[in-house]
Amino acid sequence: MKQHTAFAARSRTEVDAFHTAALQAGGTDNGPPGIRPTSEGNPPGYYAAFVHDPDGNNMEAVFRDR
Repeated sequence: MKQHTAFAARSRTEVDAFHTAALQAGGTDNGPPGIRPTSEGNPPGYYAAFVHDPDGNNMEAVFRDR
């Protein structure tokens, strides 16, 4: 069973750094850093990046602008 794990970031810069580091460590891009649309059920200001780890799990870093 694959998992989705989300990490809370303190800034957009941390989300960007997570994405870069995860790709350098062998992860696969599953959504570059950016604001996620509210039309997909996300709250306003939801800034996130997604990668699949080598086992196929979905890893996310998220910062919520207030």
